[in-house]
Amino acid sequence: MLALIQRVTEARVVVDGETVGAIGPGLLALVGIQPGDGAPQVARMCERLLGYRVFADEAGRMNRALAETGGRLLLVSQFTLAADTSSGMRPGFSTAAAPAEAERIFGELVAACRLRLPAGVETGRFGAHMQVSLVNDGPVTFLLQA
Repeated sequence: MLALIQRVTEARVVVDGETVGAIGPGLLALVGIQPGDGAPQVARMCERLLGYRVFADEAGRMNRALAETGGRLLLVSQFTLAADTSSGMRPGFSTAAAPAEAERIFGELVAACRLRLPAGVETGRFGAHMQVSLVNDGPVTFLLQA
């Protein structure tokens, strides 16, 4: 499981002209599910998303985690993140989980994050063509693996 996280002042996902998920300050996480991902990866990624220290403390250092800031989390499934880009000029998707498996695992990640960050987790719409907009704060962007 991969997650490209960005510290944001705001982010939103629009599908067919309708906002389906939006947050103010917090993290936007683009999530790629890989074959074989399961409960251990869900637990580890949830821990990392909520505990990764990318927010400033009183001294301005990245020492605070999302769970400490009162910020929110916007999770967006993005199968292209798990693409094989190692050769050629076109991505391959054999390294991404099949849609049914990915949707199940992504749902488990959303549920796990909502348990630990009640009312603080928004999502895009799995499998939809989405427009994602954000204001990256920093900019701060990291690639997490679980």
